[in-house]
Amino acid sequence: MSSDTNGNAPEPAGSEGRMLGGMPDEPALGRGPVDGDADEFEQSDYHHPAAGWGAARSVARVVAKSGDPIEAMRAIKRMNHEDGGFDCPGCAWPDDTKGLRLDLCENGIKHVMWELTHKRADRAFFATHTVTELAGWSDFALEDQGRLTEPMRYDAETDRYVPISWNEAFTMVATELNRLDSPHQASFYTSGRLSNEGSFLYSLWVREFGTNNLPDCSNMCHEASGRALQASIGTGKGTCDLADWDDAELIFVIGVNAATNAPRMLTYLAKAHRRGARIVHVNPLVEAAATRTIVPHDYLAMATFKSTALSTLNVQPRIGGDLALIRGVSKAVLERAKSDPAAISTEFLTHCTTGFEEYRDVCAATSWDDLTHQSGVSERTIRRMAELYVESKRTIIAWCLGITQQEHGVDTIREIVNLLLLRGNIAREGCGPSPVRGHSNVQGNRTFGIANRPPQELLDRLAEVCGIDPPRQDGLDTVGTIEAMLRGQVKVFVAMGGNFALAGPDTATIFTALRRCELTVQVSTKLNRSHIVHGKRALILPCLARTEKDYQRGGLQGVSVEDSMAMVHMSYGMKRPASRQLRSEPAIIAGLARATLPGSRTPWKAYVEDYDRIRDTIAKVVDGVEDYNRRARRPLGFRIRQPAREGMFLTPSGRAEFSAAPLPDVIPGEGRLTLSTMRSHDQFNTTIYSNDDRYRGVKNMRTVLFMNRADMRARGIAEYDLVDVTSIAKDGSRRTVYGYHAIAYDIPAGCAAGYMPELNALCPLGDFSAQSEQPLMKHLVVEVVRTGGQRPADRAAASSMPSRMS
Repeated sequence: MSSDTNGNAPEPAGSEGRMLGGMPDEPALGRGPVDGDADEFEQSDYHHPAAGWGAARSVARVVAKSGDPIEAMRAIKRMNHEDGGFDCPGCAWPDDTKGLRLDLCENGIKHVMWELTHKRADRAFFATHTVTELAGWSDFALEDQGRLTEPMRYDAETDRYVPISWNEAFTMVATELNRLDSPHQASFYTSGRLSNEGSFLYSLWVREFGTNNLPDCSNMCHEASGRALQASIGTGKGTCDLADWDDAELIFVIGVNAATNAPRMLTYLAKAHRRGARIVHVNPLVEAAATRTIVPHDYLAMATFKSTALSTLNVQPRIGGDLALIRGVSKAVLERAKSDPAAISTEFLTHCTTGFEEYRDVCAATSWDDLTHQSGVSERTIRRMAELYVESKRTIIAWCLGITQQEHGVDTIREIVNLLLLRGNIAREGCGPSPVRGHSNVQGNRTFGIANRPPQELLDRLAEVCGIDPPRQDGLDTVGTIEAMLRGQVKVFVAMGGNFALAGPDTATIFTALRRCELTVQVSTKLNRSHIVHGKRALILPCLARTEKDYQRGGLQGVSVEDSMAMVHMSYGMKRPASRQLRSEPAIIAGLARATLPGSRTPWKAYVEDYDRIRDTIAKVVDGVEDYNRRARRPLGFRIRQPAREGMFLTPSGRAEFSAAPLPDVIPGEGRLTLSTMRSHDQFNTTIYSNDDRYRGVKNMRTVLFMNRADMRARGIAEYDLVDVTSIAKDGSRRTVYGYHAIAYDIPAGCAAGYMPELNALCPLGDFSAQSEQPLMKHLVVEVVRTGGQRPADRAAASSMPSRMS
C-alpha cells in the first residue's frame, strides 16, 4: 500500500521473491503496490482481443482514479496532436500521418496520468521519512508519492533529503566535478525521455567539460540494432516509415510484445490484415498482439465486438534461436532459387550488395538438423515462412528487445538484413528493416549527440560550430560506467531521467557501485529507487514533465523528439507545472554548465531563453536537420533523410554488406533453462502501475516464472509452486531469487520468462554481449528448483549462505 496524503508509511511488502542475504534494508525491491499477497494471486489464460474493451475499461479506471477527470480528458485530447499538443512520453511509435484524432493507447494514457497526479513528494514528505525507511518501501510506493517539487540534498547526519536552492545545487555539482583529477572520473547517463534540445545541450556540456562518458538507455536496449544496421547498410536506424507499413504485403514481427510495448502498432497490424497482407509473429511466447484485436478508435468494431486477426502464422523459437530460424528461411529461399531464379533479386544482389556468394555458401553448408535443433522450430514451419516471404513483393521485418538483448543480437539483426537483401527488400516502398524503439525519444538522444562512441564527424562539427575542443577518445557505456564506479574510477554520476538503479543488470552490484560514488545527481519527475540508492552525497533535481508548460524569457517553449521512424516533430506542454520550483531539462543542463564551466563561451543563457536558438545550432551540427525550426513546426514535422532508404549505402564498400556469422550453440546445459526478462502489461520500463498483467492473465503478483509444462514436470514442480531461480554466469558465479510462483505457460521447452526489473538481479554485470556490449537480460542461463513449499524468509533463516551470489 502506498502512503496516504499525510505521508504515513506504506505497509511493508512481504518477503516473497527476495534475494537471499541481499539488501535487508530493501525488502521491497521492484515490487508493486501490495506486492502480491499469495492468497489473492490468480492466473488464467487471456482469450479476449488485444486492446478493445479491456483497454477501454482500464483507461476508464485510470481516469477515474486521477481525481480530475476533466483535466485527464483534456490531456488525452491533446496527446500526439500536431496542433500544439504534446508527444506521448511513452513509446516511440510514430504519430499517425493521416489525421487520426485519437492516436493514443492505453499505456500512453497510463503514463500521462502518472505524470498528472495531484500527489506531491515535497519537503514535508522528506522531513517525515528517512532514506533508510524509504528503502523498505516498494517501488510502486516510492513513485506513488507523486511529483517532486524542489531540489533536495541528501543529509547524511539526519538520513533525510533536505531542501537546497537551485544555485546551491549547481555549485555543489560544479565543485565536485572541478575537483576531479580528470573529467573521465564523471559519467553522465541519459534516459529516452530527454528531448532533442536537451540531448544536444547535455552532450555539449559534457564534451566541453572534457569527456565522452555518455552512457544511455540504448546501451541496454537497441545498441545491437545500431551496430548491426550500421555495418550492413551504413545507417544505425531502420529505413521504414508508416507509409511503408501501409504498403507492405508481408510483415515479420520478431521479439516484440506490441500490445504492451507499442500498442499503437496494433492499428497498423489490423489495417495490414484487413487489406490482405500476411503477418508472421516470431516470439517464444504467443503474445496478445499475435492473436486478434479491436482497435479502440474503431467505433463500429467496438460497438459490434468485431475483432480483427493479427497473425497469419505464429512461430515460437527457443530463446536465442532466432539467428538459426532466419538463416533457415534464407536457406529455404536459396534452395528454391535453384529452380525458380525469381525467388531472389539477382540484379539487386549484383549491383547493390557485397558478400552474397559467401553467405549463400554458409547457408548451403548449414544442415537442416542444426537449424531446427538450434532454433527449436521444425523445418516445415521454416519452409512455410520462406514461402510467405517469396510470395511477397514488399516485406518489412520489425524487431525489438527480444532480439537485441541476446548474446548474438548483432549477428541476428545482420541475418535479418541478409534475408531482406535476398529479395531486394530495402530502398523500395513498402519494405525494409524496422526496429521498434521503446522509449519516446531514445532514437533522438543518439541523433542529437548522446553517444559514448561518437562519430568523428560529429566531434568535428561541434568544434567548428560551437568552438569547443571535444575529447576524441571513446567514453564509457552503461556497463563500463558501473564497472568504473566499482573500481573508484567514476566518482560523480549524473542521470538525466530514468531509474538507473533498477534499469541495469546485476541489481546488487549496481547498488554497490552507486554507493561508492562521491556524488550522484538525479534529474527526475518522481521519486524512485535511484534516489534511495545514492552516493556519499546526493542531489535530486526536479524537472518539468512532457505534459507541462515550459515558459522561459522568450515565452512558451516547445521541445522536439524523434520517433522510431526518424520523424522529428514539436511537443508543447498543456498544464501548469506541478511546482513553481520545477525547471526544464534544458534550463537545468544550462545551469549545471554555467556553474561547472565559468569561462565557457557557449551561450547557455541565450539557449534557455529561446529554444529556437538551440535548434538553429543543431541545424549546423547534425546532418539532415537543416532548417530545423521551420520544418519541425510543420504538421507532423519532418523525416530525417536516410541515404540507405534511397539506395545509398554508406558502408566501406559503398554497398549493402552481407554477413556470414557462424551459427551459435544456444542450447543451455543439462538441467538448465534459458530465461528472458520482460515487462508486464501494467508497467512502463521500471515504473510499475500494478501487480496485474492482463494479457498473460496474471492478477496481483509479479514474482512469477512462466515455464514450459514439461520442464516443470521434470523438476517436480506443480502449478503455482514456489521456486528458486539461480543464474549461472560465465565466470561461474551464481545469483538467486527465491519464492517465485511457477506458472505453466505456452513457451518452448528449455525456456522460461519473468518480469523485469525484479529479474535483472539475475543478470551478471560481466555477462554482456561481446558484439553489442549490451547486458543479456533476455538470454540468461538458469537453474530452477522447487522450494518444497517453504517461504523464502524461512529458507533464509535456515541457510548459512552469506550473500546472494555464490
